[in-house]
Amino acid sequence: MPAEAKADSKTARPASHPTSPITSPAAPPLTERQEARRRRILHASAQLASRGGFDAVQMREVAESSQVALGTLYRYFPSKVHLLVATMQDQLEHMHGTLRKKPPTGETAAERVAETLMRAFRALQREPHLADAMVRALTFADRSVSPEVDQVSRQTTAIILDAMGLDDPTPAQLSAVRVIEHTWHSALITWLSGRASIAQVKIDIETVCRLIDLTAPDTRN
Repeated sequence: MPAEAKADSKTARPASHPTSPITSPAAPPLTERQEARRRRILHASAQLASRGGFDAVQMREVAESSQVALGTLYRYFPSKVHLLVATMQDQLEHMHGTLRKKPPTGETAAERVAETLMRAFRALQREPHLADAMVRALTFADRSVSPEVDQVSRQTTAIILDAMGLDDPTPAQLSAVRVIEHTWHSALITWLSGRASIAQVKIDIETVCRLIDLTAPDTRN
């Protein structure tokens, strides 16, 4: 593990689940000026990660690039891991907006979700250094990063539910969504580590997405 990751995340440990039962009080909404500052920070983080991956994201450089004081940066994001996980949520949010402009065309919910997740995967594939930095941050995240990790999970779930096109998914389908989310993140990790090809990722995604149709309510009666 890189030394900075250890320092930034205090007692960094691999995350065993994309969400944590520990919750924090909701933060007050940001002012327009604060939101603009946060957006600059996230943009700088993404730019640095795109150029050199996880190690290229140094908090001092992020502060300089986003034109904020280093102390201010740490008030928004206590560590590099916090920052990069938030960057992933931001990237997924942008991706969600792009995907909505061109909805999937599959006939079944499973086909639509598989198509959507592969489009999202290919978008990350175009920025491999950024993708690697964000995934490594998720891996390093400890309990202190739970709110940011939860946001990544919620955003991924929203993308899947939109692709399903179902107004009222069943509890069984929601369970399937969680399994699909785990598989998608795992596929991203194995591809980034060179242990899986894009073709294998596609097979895995299409296979797990069949759970959606298998868990659909029986409407024959």
